[in-house]
Amino acid sequence: MAKPIVREYVNDEELKNDVKDLQNRGLNKDDVYVISHDDDRTNRVAGSADANTVGVKEMGLDTAVGNIFNKKGDELRAKFKEMGLSQQEADEYEERLDEGKILMLVTDHEKVQDWV
Repeated sequence: MAKPIVREYVNDEELKNDVKDLQNRGLNKDDVYVISHDDDRTNRVAGSADANTVGVKEMGLDTAVGNIFNKKGDELRAKFKEMGLSQQEADEYEERLDEGKILMLVTDHEKVQDWV
């Protein structure tokens, strides 16, 4: 999997608007992921924005099962790494989530080239 394009937000509505904009440009729902430190927030924003969360399909069963026993920060870093980010990037983005940010990851680079 190619490394996703990551954009961070403090405002959930802004993220939702950007997802809608990308989908209007032809981006597939399967190529847009939302991650935050709070599972409820992640699910709420992903649901209303018609985006994905990083789940078993993206992580693989071993990582998903391992995450049951991990602390939240470890779980989030594992999700980032499964999405193609380096350990250093995973650490940096997890810190941003600690600060209350919400992240959008886009895996289809072609559809977002002029948007980035």
